[in-house]
Amino acid sequence: MTTDATRAEALLKEHRDSIDRLDAILLYTLAERFKQTQAVGKLKAEHDLPPSDPSREARQIDRLERLSKEADLDPEFAKKFLTFIISEVIRHHENLQK
Repeated sequence: MTTDATRAEALLKEHRDSIDRLDAILLYTLAERFKQTQAVGKLKAEHDLPPSDPSREARQIDRLERLSKEADLDPEFAKKFLTFIISEVIRHHENLQK
């Protein structure tokens, strides 16, 4: 293998190792977020509150779209991602109220 190819392989491995670490951080962060939203869902169920809060959800989407721009992340992707997470949270909250 040439020196350039060897160097490219080493860099590729570094990038992939970094991606793997970031994936783990994302998963553990999502797990922690869902623990918090489960606590919210239980509280809502105990007090007969609605499982969703459209005004808060809209504020969160706006806030995270702004943050995504600051982080140089596609705001449309961020919005889709958060919308998916919110829909899962609402589904969990609805299940807790059954």
